[in-house]
Amino acid sequence: MRPGQEETVRTVIAGRDTLAVQPTGSGKSAIYQAAGLLMPGITVVVSPLIALQKDQMEAINEQPHDARAVTINSTLRAAEMRKTLAAIESGEVEFVLLAPEQLRNQELVEALRRAAPSLLVVDEAHCISEWGHDFRRDYTLLGSVCEALGRPVVLALTATASPVVRRDICEQLGLRDPAVFVRGFDRPNISLRVDTFHSADDKLTSLMSRVRFAEKPGIVYVATRKNAEKVMSALRESGVESLFYHGGLKAAERAEIQNRFMKGEDEQVLVATNAFGMGIDKADIRFVYHFDICDSLDSYYQEVGRAGRDGEPADAVLFYRAEDLGLRRFQGGESKKDRVDLMQRYAELTTCRRAFLLEYFGEPFAGPCGCCDNDATVGADGVRRVVTVE
Repeated sequence: MRPGQEETVRTVIAGRDTLAVQPTGSGKSAIYQAAGLLMPGITVVVSPLIALQKDQMEAINEQPHDARAVTINSTLRAAEMRKTLAAIESGEVEFVLLAPEQLRNQELVEALRRAAPSLLVVDEAHCISEWGHDFRRDYTLLGSVCEALGRPVVLALTATASPVVRRDICEQLGLRDPAVFVRGFDRPNISLRVDTFHSADDKLTSLMSRVRFAEKPGIVYVATRKNAEKVMSALRESGVESLFYHGGLKAAERAEIQNRFMKGEDEQVLVATNAFGMGIDKADIRFVYHFDICDSLDSYYQEVGRAGRDGEPADAVLFYRAEDLGLRRFQGGESKKDRVDLMQRYAELTTCRRAFLLEYFGEPFAGPCGCCDNDATVGADGVRRVVTVE
């Protein structure tokens, strides 16, 4: 097993509530699969996306063991639902994957309770916290649902969570004396940079130039649907084939765009709002550019972390304009003000950016990192040189 997996599994099967914070691609699903197979009773897995549930179900059912996984979601017809519930109660199923919205169904909750689950897995657990990114109100039901299921052991999993989000996850889920494992926030293969602008036109022109000459594929994140379409159009006019993705598109359109980008077809640049990302694991993304500033450091680092998952060098650039902060403060209201202020501090930082981010997430790092724009010097010849780290 990979670092952190075995000790997490051993803690869970010993009966202790656990929160594991590990980067995407580190094998979080293997943790709950191993623990579920080693514990009596069914394993209930709460996952936010139907596509993600299906991927996880197929991965489990392809393994060389007899444990069967099923999904319960809004696409099931009544007859299919009855058949699935019967299979769960008869003991034919080991893993039940569903979205938190499904747990509003009391008939389903009762059927799961009768099956006596030994483990409740909360995937993408940061969704329960208003301090995190991708907050989903239905996740706040899970604390009471856990009690309704007979209080099985709880395993919460997420790729990114600051200390305040970790505390919130534990409190919201009602975890009892939880073991908390945090690993792998540092991504040294991703260079960090902030470019500052006073003019909106200059910012757009700079983005066009960077994207045009950058190694691809890559993602450009924007704050609004309008900007997604605007930036995509500007890229195409500059000769860069690109796509846009936002929550205003129909589900079928979003699925088609995502599939085209994931498969690496002609358009290798995706301009997207934060609607794109959860459950996405494309290994060869070479850059993540933020045309607009994020609403929090949690969101920013989660999105940046989609670059360079193959371990090869990748670039993360924030195109910063102080005037853009107003939009984020307006979108977040009074409850996100502090988070936007932290993003402003990061954007205007003069010290090591990686050290600032890792300190925020509770991972010690002295710096300099040698791979951010602040850990560099400009010599007399005008050449910018990165500081080397022993």
